Order: sequence, then structure tokens, then C-alpha cells
Amino acid sequence: MSSLKPVYTGKATATGGGRDGHVVTDDKRIDLDVRRPEEMGGDGQGTNPEQLVGAGWAACFNGAVHAILDQEKISVSRDPEVEVLATINKSDSGMVITADITATFFDLDQEQADDVVSKAHDMCPYSNAMKTVDTTVTAKVA
Repeated sequence: MSSLKPVYTGKATATGGGRDGHVVTDDKRIDLDVRRPEEMGGDGQGTNPEQLVGAGWAACFNGAVHAILDQEKISVSRDPEVEVLATINKSDSGMVITADITATFFDLDQEQADDVVSKAHDMCPYSNAMKTVDTTVTAKVA
């Protein structure tokens, strides 16, 4: 097993009622009320864990896409966009998250886009951390 060398640690604290509470990071850059969405019986008047996971994963995956583009020396005139749908689902064993990741490229052909997305998915720390999450990854050429 390789030794881990921490580079950065993000610290967040949740208080209140979990999905009806508050989250804040130690630097206060995130300081949000968390509310259950209307679809889950809440008032929908705050963000929710699925949105937070989706935002973090999208940013991380987009960083991996850019790293692969740099590594492969592929230049683009418009930055790719990454959308993550983080869905909470009921299952026989409880609640589980699934994810759909779509990376949209504006300057690549489909074969290049598919290759970049595959490599980015292998590189992305969120993708690696979420290995147990049923995830669909798609490259889209616009």
C-alpha cells in the first residue's frame, strides 16, 4: 500500500437536524442552510447533500478533464462543461446515491471526448472515492 501524503484538508461541520440543519466550512466560504427538497417532504428552502456532492464532483471531474487535456496536449477554444446528477434512491437496503456525469466538449470529436472522459474518470479523486456509487459517465460533443 502506498503512503498517503496529505495536500489539503477541507473541514466542514453540520449542525441541526441533518437534512434540516446547517453546514459551514472552517473558512466560512460555505455557510448554508440544508433543507430536504420538496420531493422528499421538505420545504426546499436550502441546499441539500445531493447538490453539494454534485457540485464538488462536477468541479473535481472538470479539473481532471483539464488535466487530461493538458497531459495529452489537446487544446480547446472553449472550456468543457461537466454536469453531475447526484440522485438519492430508495432501495431494499435503504437509501443509496447514484450519479450521472456528462462532460460536454465543444472542440473534440466523439472518439477523443470518450477517451478524455474515461481517463478523467480514472483520475478524478471524487470518482475514485465513489467507486461503490452506481455511476454513468458520458462524453457529449456539442
